[in-house]
Amino acid sequence: MAAKRKYPVGIQSFESIRQDGYLYVDKTPLIYKMITEGKPYFLSRPRRFGKSLLISTLQAVFEGRRELFEAFTTEYGIEQPQLYIATTDWKWDKFPVLRFDFSAGDLSTIEQLDTLIDETLNGYEQQYGITPDVKDANIRMINLMRTLHKETGKRVVVLCDEYDNFILHSLGDDEKVAQARSRFQNVFGPLKAEDDHLQFAFITGISKFSQMGIFSKLNNLQNISMRDDYATICGVSEEELTTQLRQDIELMAERNGTNYDDMFARMKARYDGYHFSEKLADIYNPFSLFNAFASGKLADYWFDRGTSGALINLLALLPPVDTTTIESETYESSMFDLPFENYDDPLPILYQSGYLTLKSYEPEYNDFRLGLPNQEVRQGFAQCLYQHVAAKWGTSQRNGLYRAWSQFRRNYDLDAFIESFKGFFASMPYQWQQDNKNEHYYHALLYTLLTSFGADIRAEEPTAKGQADLTLLMPKGIYVMEIKYEHTPDEALAQIDQKGYAEKYRLDGRPVTKIGISFSSKERNITHWKAVPL
Repeated sequence: MAAKRKYPVGIQSFESIRQDGYLYVDKTPLIYKMITEGKPYFLSRPRRFGKSLLISTLQAVFEGRRELFEAFTTEYGIEQPQLYIATTDWKWDKFPVLRFDFSAGDLSTIEQLDTLIDETLNGYEQQYGITPDVKDANIRMINLMRTLHKETGKRVVVLCDEYDNFILHSLGDDEKVAQARSRFQNVFGPLKAEDDHLQFAFITGISKFSQMGIFSKLNNLQNISMRDDYATICGVSEEELTTQLRQDIELMAERNGTNYDDMFARMKARYDGYHFSEKLADIYNPFSLFNAFASGKLADYWFDRGTSGALINLLALLPPVDTTTIESETYESSMFDLPFENYDDPLPILYQSGYLTLKSYEPEYNDFRLGLPNQEVRQGFAQCLYQHVAAKWGTSQRNGLYRAWSQFRRNYDLDAFIESFKGFFASMPYQWQQDNKNEHYYHALLYTLLTSFGADIRAEEPTAKGQADLTLLMPKGIYVMEIKYEHTPDEALAQIDQKGYAEKYRLDGRPVTKIGISFSSKERNITHWKAVPL
């Protein structure tokens, strides 16, 4: 069995990763490219995607800490390999670095934000023996940059992590958002005007800087968020996974009693699927990947910890998400640059937050098709939507439905399974259903529930003659479902036959069952259903 390595789960310090013997996926080829080709940059990536580690690595580079990038043996006897940048002509000069970290989740008031900015500036002022004459952050930032350049002979490096965290958690409170914007404009406004004193600037966040209206004065930032040449700067690319991390997949396969090819396919389905540029290079979620390697178990890690309450609150202010069509929508690239408060569509926001990703690009029209990246996000997002929307009348009904689903997976008792859905709909408050008098509402809710349980269910799956409502794929059977509102199950079954929804599975090898389901406006529930083998 291959030796198990140490995985940097939740560790964002480059120094700690290298000195303590943790695995580091070498991103320094792109770092070297960035620091030698430009000066001010912005990068948008979802949470838990390695932005903070990237900031920490840049800090080590500009502080001249070459020893962290060379090959060495840690005090624990772990050999750390030489990283790419140590083989280049980089001079390893020591630059003064000003690092701002707004990633803390406990920032909830303007007073706390003011304190964080003040303490950060104060720390650097004390470090370099500067006594500020004023409290204004703008003047203090200008003074810091000019003084440090003069005293050290080196221009200043400014690094900012998760600049938008506070604002994203304040959306809906217009006054607080406006106050926060003024703070950020005050601190970072000098970066362009003081360019003579600036060696490098790098700002990260979830939302593009143009969306927040903060850096209007800093319009020389290079936004590398959707550039092909920087698509893999965060996360783990498929090439990195199959080369630098190949032995980790092999070990994972051994621990789970399978082979490399099978384990690779399972990890790809669960954690891959992110794309951040037109060329659609495959990117894996690093937080989930390293959690899986560390525990030896494929499970859902990113969604559980990365779910943003602020995002869910924001979605509540927008039109509802239609889970059945979420993977067929297209957007022109300019859509991603709108300020958040100007959105009337939740899908671009879901893209910025990591719940959706780019699935395809049409250069002729300059538009992107969005979609859910992988199994982990698909199931977690459905659970989140359920908790936010449908669970307003409690969780016991969903728990009962999950138990019925669990039994169905074991014994394929379709009667009991459909009856459990009838009980679920019967438990829903009248007020909740009265504005949703159409078959698509029930169609979408069924799809969301089954997806949240981890079912392999397809919505609006296209055929030559139309789109099937729902198709449930099970290990021992396939169920093609058509839902009708104020129509009979026979009419639903007739449509399945006329449109050939089930024909595409005839040669699959698993038995195929056609199901027609009828909902009644009077009963607000399933009144009749019928199942017929293909």
